[in-house]
Amino acid sequence: MSIKLYSYWRSSAAYRVRIALNLKGLEHDIVPVSLAPGEDEHRQAAYRQKNPQMLVPFLEDGDVAIGQSMAMLEYLEETYPEVQLLPNKHPLRSQVRAFCNVIACDIHPILNLRILKYIKTEFDADPATHWYGHWIHEGFKALEQFASDGPFVFGDRLTLADTLLVPQMYNARRFKVSLDDYPKLVAAVGHCDELGAFKDAAPEAQSDAT
Repeated sequence: MSIKLYSYWRSSAAYRVRIALNLKGLEHDIVPVSLAPGEDEHRQAAYRQKNPQMLVPFLEDGDVAIGQSMAMLEYLEETYPEVQLLPNKHPLRSQVRAFCNVIACDIHPILNLRILKYIKTEFDADPATHWYGHWIHEGFKALEQFASDGPFVFGDRLTLADTLLVPQMYNARRFKVSLDDYPKLVAAVGHCDELGAFKDAAPEAQSDAT
């Protein structure tokens, strides 16, 4: 049975899982779930039955059905270890996890689409003006200190850190956040963006891109 990833083209969480699936060379089907206003397919009964959180991405692999992108990435590492994105040994293994968690736990959750909508609706404020940039800078300042001189975040080894950084920087650029203070992060993303696995996972390459 083929792996299925329920995805939305602009979801950075789905983007990171698409990258990992490509890097591991795993055959999979992308099932688009529109988060666009007026469509809201993630809130419809059929999808809600699969994922009560009504978020994307969602992964199905045989009897395994899980939400939360970091859980998916860990699952893929454990189940398909032929291509490893999480180093075997500490301290690098822990450093990669820490880098990923800065994005997955600190930056991304408060910049998620539903949070931005809530700020705009409840407080009549435009989160794109100050909110988005402030929290990107708070996170990227720390991540720049983690990063090596390349070509990837952690030297010559491509890791999960790169799979999370690329989508987050895509979003930063989308919201026109200045990246001048993060040359190491920019260089790592520039290198990754030239690789086929990243190109094929990019938002604009998805069948549901609009």
